[in-house]
Amino acid sequence: MKDKLVTKNYIEILAANFLLYFGFYLLMPVLPFYLAEIFNSEKGTIGIILSCYTIAALCIRPFSGYLLDTFARKPLYLLAYFLFTAAFGGYLLAGTLTLFTLIRIFHGLAFGTVTVAGNTVVIDIMPSSRRGEGLGYYGMMNNTAMSIGPMVGLFLHNAYSFEVIFWCALVSCALGLVMASLVKTPAKEPVKREPISLDRFILLKGIPAGICLLLLSVPYGMTSNYIAMYSQQIGITAETGFFFTFMAFGMATSRLFSGRLVDRGKITQVIEAGLYLVCFCFFGLSACGWLIDFSLQWTTYFFFFIALLLGIGFGTMFPAFNTLFVNLAPNSQRGTATSTYLTSWDVGIGVGMLAGGYIAQKGTYRTNSHFQNSLFIRSSINGYFFILLSDKSSSTLSSA
Repeated sequence: MKDKLVTKNYIEILAANFLLYFGFYLLMPVLPFYLAEIFNSEKGTIGIILSCYTIAALCIRPFSGYLLDTFARKPLYLLAYFLFTAAFGGYLLAGTLTLFTLIRIFHGLAFGTVTVAGNTVVIDIMPSSRRGEGLGYYGMMNNTAMSIGPMVGLFLHNAYSFEVIFWCALVSCALGLVMASLVKTPAKEPVKREPISLDRFILLKGIPAGICLLLLSVPYGMTSNYIAMYSQQIGITAETGFFFTFMAFGMATSRLFSGRLVDRGKITQVIEAGLYLVCFCFFGLSACGWLIDFSLQWTTYFFFFIALLLGIGFGTMFPAFNTLFVNLAPNSQRGTATSTYLTSWDVGIGVGMLAGGYIAQKGTYRTNSHFQNSLFIRSSINGYFFILLSDKSSSTLSSA
């Protein structure tokens, strides 16, 4: 008989996660307009201010993992959630660009902490035998928010003022905070306080898997940030925003079955299948540059079909990677495992953004697409080797 996964606690933390990311994605496409229209910021300045958020989240994650492994997890989760929610109110009060930038950095610190904390708490309240499936559904909340949040944000931008958008994001996260406060977590078992060392901030056993995830997230960062410009350059006239909608739908769909396969012990097989699919997708994106010379209509269909498959490929691998990191760590280091997992992903995304812009500046976005293919194939070969090493190490800890 299967251990019960869907409980009151689990539903509450799913709702809390969805509402948090909905508030995040609601604001994401609107902030560039806000900075340009309210503060008359230039494009370069907007990019720097927005990137402060990601850099701050990246810097805090190793420390948040350490804190979650050292102190009670739920109070830290609620504190970080509260600070993340309060930052939306700070945007309403920011009267200068300097103050807005400081609030943006503060918001990034809160985001980096609350995401690690939420991911760790959900692991604590679910049975280990259904960890892959549970993490899949938990991540599906992110994808659902990603598929509807930006569209709602742009709709509000066209119909209402920026203040209304900030208030909507604030209310969404406030409701999420209420749901998070209702979650009952098991008492944290006392552990011996080890001296502060590197492995308290980074899961050393997870470094091979972290390198793999980093390599795989580089082409993901290139695609997510430059796909609109690439489609415009090759001549696709359809609304590129649907690319992300199809991609989010593919991620959500894949999580319905990939987590169950992970729970049957097929971690490396699931990642391998995702690697093959995503590799095909990058070749497909590159081929669109030539196919469009034959038929704009069918190339457009193929372009969005690739988005769906790309979402399925990455969505298939995410629960497997997350489970792999958790299996590599004892209970006392779940926070560190989660922060290492998220940090590896964020570093790769950042490298992809920088490398993609540099390559496109020196050549074209079509050149960028070719580079993604080469990089992803090499990443897949190297990454799969790292996964095999990590999976062997995780076998003794998988039921922890």
